[in-house]
Amino acid sequence: MANPLPGWYPDPGGQPGMFRYWTGSSWSEILSPTPQAPPPPIRLSSQAGGPGAYGGYGGGVTQTALAPTKPKRSIGPVLGLVALVLALAVLGWYLVTHVLGSSSGGDPDDDPAGNPTVTVCPPQSESPPPTRSHPNDGRTHGGRLSYPTLGSPWGWVQSDDRLPFGSDVSEQTVPIHESYAINMSWVASLLVGELRAGDGFYSPEEGSEIVLRCILGTFYGDAEVTRADVRDQAMTLDGYEGWVVETNLSFDIPNLPTKSEWVVVIIVATSAESSSIFYSSIPEDSPDQVFEDTRATIDSLIVDP
Repeated sequence: MANPLPGWYPDPGGQPGMFRYWTGSSWSEILSPTPQAPPPPIRLSSQAGGPGAYGGYGGGVTQTALAPTKPKRSIGPVLGLVALVLALAVLGWYLVTHVLGSSSGGDPDDDPAGNPTVTVCPPQSESPPPTRSHPNDGRTHGGRLSYPTLGSPWGWVQSDDRLPFGSDVSEQTVPIHESYAINMSWVASLLVGELRAGDGFYSPEEGSEIVLRCILGTFYGDAEVTRADVRDQAMTLDGYEGWVVETNLSFDIPNLPTKSEWVVVIIVATSAESSSIFYSSIPEDSPDQVFEDTRATIDSLIVDP
């Protein structure tokens, strides 16, 4: 995936209901209560890094180009903004009526505990859980999931605080196309973390759909993405209920050789109040070892005590 397009994104500082403008290289100091506001005057804050596509999400707040958590192309900012507004309206309506509205199993209009949203990626909770203390045991930990840390060609484990639906995130990446566009790279990526989306009252199945709709609406810029599911089913991990979606995403982004990615999203209800997430995004033209490592990682996932 790649670095995100300029635009309004949920405030990385955590202010509920507020959006901060991403210029393509830095965050603006300006906040807005709506993602449909016009771009603010260019007065950049000192923070680098930004929301990306998750094969494109980078670690911390440094300018790191990855792949599945970053919007993937930066041409046509005006058209991109129009497309984003339309996508927000349509996908927001679907989330309200089909996903978040059905969390209690009844009619969405009769569900006072629902948390409707008009954004592609639901707002994170106002009180994010604290980062867990993880052991230094040769495994990569995030939320309550972990896997054996991968060696070359995978990079060092890095934390990532830009994922719109996660916290306490750890990921590893492999560069696939390092300079397909200016300041943009496309990578294979996998991560584990704590799932944060809306009010948290959803099943693992609903959580997986929230994540996938956020991915499709955010990580690929204004490119049209076709989803072809391979698996979409219940599973268990160490006795905890979960849901797995394995899908192939196809797209056509100018100057990018990659035309599809193999994506796996696993949501595990690790407690009565929260869920953990595993996410991987592997470009079609990744080396065979990257695919093999990802399959082995999925098989070796565990729920931490």
